[in-house]
Amino acid sequence: MSAEPEFDPTDDPRILRETGVAARVAAIVEPVLEDLGLRLVRVRVTAQNGCTVQIMAERPDGTMTVEDCELASRAVSPALDVDDPITRAYHLELSSPGIDRPLVRLGDFERWAGHIAKIEMAEMMDGRKRFRGILAGIEPESGRARLERDDVPDGQDKLVALRVADMAEARLVLTDALIDESLKRGKQAERDAARAAELEDEDHGEAPEEPAAPRKGGRHGR
Repeated sequence: MSAEPEFDPTDDPRILRETGVAARVAAIVEPVLEDLGLRLVRVRVTAQNGCTVQIMAERPDGTMTVEDCELASRAVSPALDVDDPITRAYHLELSSPGIDRPLVRLGDFERWAGHIAKIEMAEMMDGRKRFRGILAGIEPESGRARLERDDVPDGQDKLVALRVADMAEARLVLTDALIDESLKRGKQAERDAARAAELEDEDHGEAPEEPAAPRKGGRHGR
């Protein structure tokens, strides 16, 4: 009997996707973001300020700096101008997913296991569409996210497995534990990036020049 395939975080496409005009925007900007080493999280088109296109993106490690947002904005803006999926003037907003982020990939449900999430299903399941509880990882072979519900009385089975492809929306719930974990991961990502930059400088750096021999009078040449 063959073993069940393990979840591969490097092959982790978005499962929760947009519809309508937001889907058309997503189809345009997703490859542009990928060329920058970023992953699209969500596109939302709202009536704010007349019309606003909100694009959430992140690096594969979950980080998204101000510089990343500026770079992404400069890249996706001309792409949207060429394809013109929105027929009226709009404001473009690039941002990180935030702490109480949407969950759109199987890896999101695995990465944030142990934290509280709210999930709304597209169709009724066991007589309800809304679920809330602690994420308990995924079942990669079935594409289901496990959730330990926090609204079930003691003595009843709290664990439920929800198919991610059948979800309308899923997002983390802001808690102190989530804030602490997000700050920890952000600091670790900064340390990793600084270390990677140091190693790159070392790889491309030139050997230090030999110090100039001292001139008469004890002065060093410049």
